[in-house]
Amino acid sequence: MSTILPVESVHNQQLLQNVRPAGWVNPVPNGRYNLVIIGAGSAGLVAAAGTAGIGGKVAIIEKGLLGGDCLNSGCVPSKALIRSAQAVAAVRSAADYGVQVAGEVTVNFAAVMERMRLVRADISPHDSAERFTKLGADVFFGHASFSGPDTITVSDAAGGEQVLQFSKALIATGSSPTVIPFPGLEEVGYLTNESVFNLTQQPRRMAIIGGGPIGSELAQTFQRLGTAVTLIDVAPHILPREDVDAAELIQQALVADGVTLLLAAKIERIVAEYGAKVIYYAKDGRQQSVVVDEILMAVGRRPTVNGLGLEKVGVAYTNKGITVNDYLQTTNPRIYAAGDAAVPYQFTHVAGNTGAIVVQNALFPAPKRKFSDLVIPWVTYTDPEVAHVGLYPHEAEAQGIDIDTYTQPMSKVDRAMAEGATAGFAKIHVKKGTGEIVGATLVNQHAGEMIGEVTLAMKHKLGLGALAALIHPYPTQAEVISKAAGEFNKTRLTPTVAKLFKWWLARTR
Repeated sequence: MSTILPVESVHNQQLLQNVRPAGWVNPVPNGRYNLVIIGAGSAGLVAAAGTAGIGGKVAIIEKGLLGGDCLNSGCVPSKALIRSAQAVAAVRSAADYGVQVAGEVTVNFAAVMERMRLVRADISPHDSAERFTKLGADVFFGHASFSGPDTITVSDAAGGEQVLQFSKALIATGSSPTVIPFPGLEEVGYLTNESVFNLTQQPRRMAIIGGGPIGSELAQTFQRLGTAVTLIDVAPHILPREDVDAAELIQQALVADGVTLLLAAKIERIVAEYGAKVIYYAKDGRQQSVVVDEILMAVGRRPTVNGLGLEKVGVAYTNKGITVNDYLQTTNPRIYAAGDAAVPYQFTHVAGNTGAIVVQNALFPAPKRKFSDLVIPWVTYTDPEVAHVGLYPHEAEAQGIDIDTYTQPMSKVDRAMAEGATAGFAKIHVKKGTGEIVGATLVNQHAGEMIGEVTLAMKHKLGLGALAALIHPYPTQAEVISKAAGEFNKTRLTPTVAKLFKWWLARTR
């Protein structure tokens, strides 16, 4: 049920009291619900709060912990560890800023992990059973499955069953880590995001399999905390979804921190030898091996769709998730799906927004909201960060959209120079010959905080010229956006316009 229970900690007990209270007794089902929600991650909780907030009768069913992956084993704990790792990196680089630190920098791994548990516990009241009960939702713990055209059966840990009637239902069961069954992996054991935050002793050596966002973030984090990290991926570079130049900057940053990269490497088998784990792999036509103490699988996530009785109610699904239309309606018009279980963008902020879409579309006849109308940014929280919104150049090309790209390096931004943070850039794509923004990639220390500005412009179709006119305080790293937009403005000064300006100014002297 809980991957948090094995670690004895007052903060874990506080967390569990909020998101899986000891001795919790499920309420008596209260007639027909406007909306019954399966899954209490971001999508489910947003939908529950939204339904209760407008006076609807809502029930939410969770088999594990309220808050889902983000609170318990994803965004919150990982960002807490990242912050500790950033502190270590800042101290180690202090001499670059004229600050001398006496002695060797050491990390108290147990204290780092306990701080993470404290942060998680402090955030958990927002997702708590108490809060949602007070909002007006009925909170059930147990396994949910469709048992009839308008019923869901909840089976609790004690073997009891309750039947909930619904007018509309929402499947928000999220996703779970993908595990590639390399020969020997199960025998030697491994970690995923669901168990890595339970570590109480720091691994001396760790292999991270997968060079996507999660693998890259945790590789840099554990390396900075003092673990010797080897990142292994079959791809030739990390962050394969991102632009090559963005991925290359992060790759350089990881190497600078000491991470060993084994790219274009194919794992063949894993064995236990001499109290360690040995990964045998093929690279550059040669058989090689690496010895580690822990293995972290970070190769992506798969939607959680099995065991819900979907066949009984005519809800179609594949291994990519539940099939939904643009209104997040499944093949059964009374049942909706949201979050990781249904949409391709597996981010907490996307899940929350899809939960809100379902509240409007399921409970009201009009107007209907479309998933395709969302303008979705995302961030990889390495140092520097990578933030993106909209189309990549190859996606624009595939859609037949000709683009112009305006790029500015952080090395031309005064604040970045003052802070010694010149690695990175802002790259903004517009439809060719216009200022209509179709996508952007930012790479810098605060890219995640800056991408909202471009997202807002895209959402409200402000155009790149509007960003050029926006005044940023001086000096800030966000100036890189207006500098890139300024490059666009320069293109508007055509030779003809320049001649007209020259003629007019000559007349008015």
